[in-house]
Amino acid sequence: MLPVIAITPGEPAGIGPDLAIQTATEELNCNRVYFADPDLLKSRADDLNINVKIHILSSLEQLPEPEKNTLLVWPVKLASSVKPGKLDKDNAHYVLKCIKLAVESQQSQHTHALMTGPIHKGIINEAGIHFSGHTEYLAELSSGSPVMMLAAEAEKLRVALVTTHLPLSRVSEAINSENLHLVISILHKDLQQKYGINDPHILVCGLNPHAGENGHMGMEEIEIISPVLEKLRQKGFNITGPLPADTLFTPKYLQDADAVLAMYHDQGLPVLKHVGFGHAINITLGLSIIRTSVDHGTALDLAATSKADTGSYIAALETAVKLANNQAITTAI
Repeated sequence: MLPVIAITPGEPAGIGPDLAIQTATEELNCNRVYFADPDLLKSRADDLNINVKIHILSSLEQLPEPEKNTLLVWPVKLASSVKPGKLDKDNAHYVLKCIKLAVESQQSQHTHALMTGPIHKGIINEAGIHFSGHTEYLAELSSGSPVMMLAAEAEKLRVALVTTHLPLSRVSEAINSENLHLVISILHKDLQQKYGINDPHILVCGLNPHAGENGHMGMEEIEIISPVLEKLRQKGFNITGPLPADTLFTPKYLQDADAVLAMYHDQGLPVLKHVGFGHAINITLGLSIIRTSVDHGTALDLAATSKADTGSYIAALETAVKLANNQAITTAI
């Protein structure tokens, strides 16, 4: 049985609809259901001069066999017509409704994983909706504690984050024993359950330069990070660290690692995106659902130009399929 991947193209004025159209011919051993406005997808296909069929679904119970150039669409109506490249706050609720319906489809087991296209946080907030990000919204819709992990180079490099979109001035206070213990536990568990890695080896970055250099450059490693890592090692976790971030991302360490845990956003992600920008993906761990995403934004200037790179989109879809299949195997066992 082919896994069914729920797809939300994201911001309608951006490249999300383009990527859905441009990848319609890709064979990915799955069935794809797009939660979107069918007229938007048809209009964008016309803009791109790509011939696709739009199959509007009335039920998710039994899907037709996958066909090239055919998009299976669960219809969600736009509030306002879309001009490529031009944001419209009237469609903010539409963006969130697509995500909500896609999550519900996985919760009801009509779909097996969610792959999200890029959204624009600013325009959603301009619509009067307090919105801090995709990950946080998904946490509201599904149970669990979200952990952001990005992967590149066919997932040879995986980087998870203790803190995500925080100003640098607030990072240190957000790294406490309870939070660090929770994040590492989720990372360890999902590497086992979602990726099938029996004894995952996790490298942990220090917070400060040179991992604090024995307290001369900061005390977080001594007072918080090292004690948590030692407690987890006593439980059988395979953890190395805290290591200086400037030397951790070298072959000496990475060759035997299954994932790296960075303390903050710009500690780990610049390295990952340097390695695989355009082909890297985002995976949300710690939720009751499977979710992958592209690693880029809405690229409003590229909408309807045929210049959108599909690399990250296809990689995110492939990983969604892989994780859905892994979960099916785990459930069967």
